[in-house]
Amino acid sequence: MSTAIRQLRDLLVQELGRVVIGVEPAVDALVIALIARGHVLVQGVPGLGKTLFAKALARSLGGEFKRIQGTADLMPSDIIGVHVFDEAARGFAFRPGPLFADVVLMDEINRAGPKTQSALLEAMEERQVSVERTVLPLPADFIVLATQNPREFEGTFPLPESQLDRFMLRVDMSYPARAAESEILSRYGGVLTAAHAALDSVAIIDASLLAQAREVADRMHVSEALVAYVLDLAAATRQHPRLALGLSTRGVLALVKAARVVAGVRESNFVTPDDVKQVVPWVLAHRLVLTPEATLEGVSDAEVVQGLLDSTPVPR
Repeated sequence: MSTAIRQLRDLLVQELGRVVIGVEPAVDALVIALIARGHVLVQGVPGLGKTLFAKALARSLGGEFKRIQGTADLMPSDIIGVHVFDEAARGFAFRPGPLFADVVLMDEINRAGPKTQSALLEAMEERQVSVERTVLPLPADFIVLATQNPREFEGTFPLPESQLDRFMLRVDMSYPARAAESEILSRYGGVLTAAHAALDSVAIIDASLLAQAREVADRMHVSEALVAYVLDLAAATRQHPRLALGLSTRGVLALVKAARVVAGVRESNFVTPDDVKQVVPWVLAHRLVLTPEATLEGVSDAEVVQGLLDSTPVPR
């Protein structure tokens, strides 16, 4: 049972690798989010296989997949659902929207308006939605993968800090390496070849393995010195001269939970500072708000995060 996290990670790499190529770092982030019951913001240019990646995940979990395209005219009811009149029952019946799925891909989330973005807050935090004073639960392993293009800003609505903080991790997907792109061309370059047809080859992972992995992560030892290190990192973000907004308490919790999973991947029984350092870029970057001066100077969130890691003393 102690190796459950590593087994789950290796199986996901294997099964998702049948469909998507060159995205192993994204799979590692996904394992963290699955086990820790978090959500993932995927950032990258279009055409890198993010939709196929999400579909393959849903297939491997044996769950239902739904895709929502963010647009300026998308309304909350379009994703939550609506009440329609049922003539046979002579009353209104609720028709669930695409949010009621195991894996939800919110494509180009920053193109949806603020009202629709805010409709995701309760779903992501409490795994439920409220419709006309009725609370409806979402699937047990509900996970949101949201995408946004970091280079297109026309016609977009930047996510507010409260929305960004709901995402446990942010993964930046870049162009694949030459060897990986060559394999993509070899596998999917035929005129009649459809990449989505490969989804049938993805095997469903035993649900008990995910439950075991979560138990292992919960039992992972976190020393007082490591807790102090995480708190020092959080304090450094809140006092940084180039940051207008530092790490929230939710972010601190996400950092510890993610580090627990990373420790499990290397089949350890305790979390080390290196485990924390590995997940810091995924957990912190999207939560930190640069000052206007830092933005004008071209300072990136990645540079600030690396500076924080370099300047915060590591426990021995």
